[in-house]
Amino acid sequence: MSGKGPLAGVRVLELDSIGPGPFAAMLLADMGASVLRISRPPPAGRQFNPVTDRGRAGQLVLNLKTEPGRNRFIPLVERADVVIEGHRPGVMERLGLGPDYCLSLNPRLVYGRITGWGRSGPLAHAAGHDINYIALSGALYACGTSESGPVPPLNLVGDFGGGGLLLAFGVACAVAEVRDSGKGQVVDAAMTDGAATLMSMIYGMRATNRWSAPRAGNILDGSAYYYCCYRTSDDGWMAVGAIELPFRRLFLEKLGLGDELETILAGDDAAPESRSRIQAIFASAPRSHWQSVYEGSDACVSPVLSMDEVVDHPQNAAWGSFKRVDGAIHSTPAPRFSRTPTREDFHQAHDDLLEGWGLAPHEDVMRR
Repeated sequence: MSGKGPLAGVRVLELDSIGPGPFAAMLLADMGASVLRISRPPPAGRQFNPVTDRGRAGQLVLNLKTEPGRNRFIPLVERADVVIEGHRPGVMERLGLGPDYCLSLNPRLVYGRITGWGRSGPLAHAAGHDINYIALSGALYACGTSESGPVPPLNLVGDFGGGGLLLAFGVACAVAEVRDSGKGQVVDAAMTDGAATLMSMIYGMRATNRWSAPRAGNILDGSAYYYCCYRTSDDGWMAVGAIELPFRRLFLEKLGLGDELETILAGDDAAPESRSRIQAIFASAPRSHWQSVYEGSDACVSPVLSMDEVVDHPQNAAWGSFKRVDGAIHSTPAPRFSRTPTREDFHQAHDDLLEGWGLAPHEDVMRR
């Protein structure tokens, strides 16, 4: 596919950071934006990530603490549509490059900022990571079992879903608005806000007595026998999500439960005897067997694929959900667009994009 995406022509200055910042920039680049990264001089620069660092127009190494570095940065701000940064509150202001100054240079600029706790409050300047931000949002409390206690869901909820994705969404909204108003603005994304937003449905269920306070005792947290994972005889796993009664009945029928089926359906969702019986059945055959039993049915049962298996699953392959590039597995740009398809050239330093920044390919633009 050789598209440019719905954000083609939008120029984004990305100040190098970790976690949610590069992810937000990746999403914007996937949508066709020309993303130019500004990196700190070594050894402060971070290690290259072949997936989240994909698709950049290029990378300039600038020391923004020096006058020459700032002087090189300012003309880029004047050309940019968007600046995104992920420093602690006050850092960009101390460099003299905060949003007020940048908007004075470029009144149409969208200045995107991401923090952990927000820009004010008693924790605003404190260090933290994903696990800390989701702890304050209620999301971490809800994840895990009664035996394990809270279990972090990787760093997907704070850094990426509640952080980078939130920032990219906010930036896209502001870019759309500036086309009407002609005025830029600051987009302030906090990971605690994003994690709380991701919990919206759960808080709504809590308010209507459909989600109990204790961990592990709710429909979506792994407590119910029909919404959890089962180990197979070859140490694989099958994921079961048969929430609705017709799907649940089909799930149990395909297990071959016979007369036991109605007893399990009529019993408690978290009954230990139901789970133990189903565990024993799944443990009697390998994952491939259960995959053949359930694949394509409405029983809502799927194999739990390893990270190395996802590319080759027939559904993922047919839809093109992943691709291998230079040994790395990439998710393909999403969502998909009928009229403005996205570019899937994931390599950095596109010469056509550099021209929009007034930079020639031979300048000190780093390539990957």
